[in-house]
Amino acid sequence: MHNRVRMIVGSFLVKNLLQHWSHGEEWFWDCLVDADLPNNAASWQWVAGCGADAAPYFRIFNPITQGEKFDPNESYVKQWVPEYGTSNYPKPIVDLKASRERALAAFQSLK
Repeated sequence: MHNRVRMIVGSFLVKNLLQHWSHGEEWFWDCLVDADLPNNAASWQWVAGCGADAAPYFRIFNPITQGEKFDPNESYVKQWVPEYGTSNYPKPIVDLKASRERALAAFQSLK
């Protein structure tokens, strides 16, 4: 899995869905063949904004704009998700703008 995709997945889970970073860390550890314990834990803490070298809490990757910027021809996403862009692709589970605003409010309240 490309590192950019890891960051997008992590941001979506932690920020848009407000899930604890350890859930993603555990899933990646169980499912990725290239799992590395220190990198996995540090990366999930980074994206959650709580690690020693953490991203700011307000950094929230938008998967749509990330795809437009880094995969403009959709070749990567269609290699791994062939139903992307078809009627078989599932509907969004959250509104990205609303979930971003909710995450920012939640993280801001922790100050």
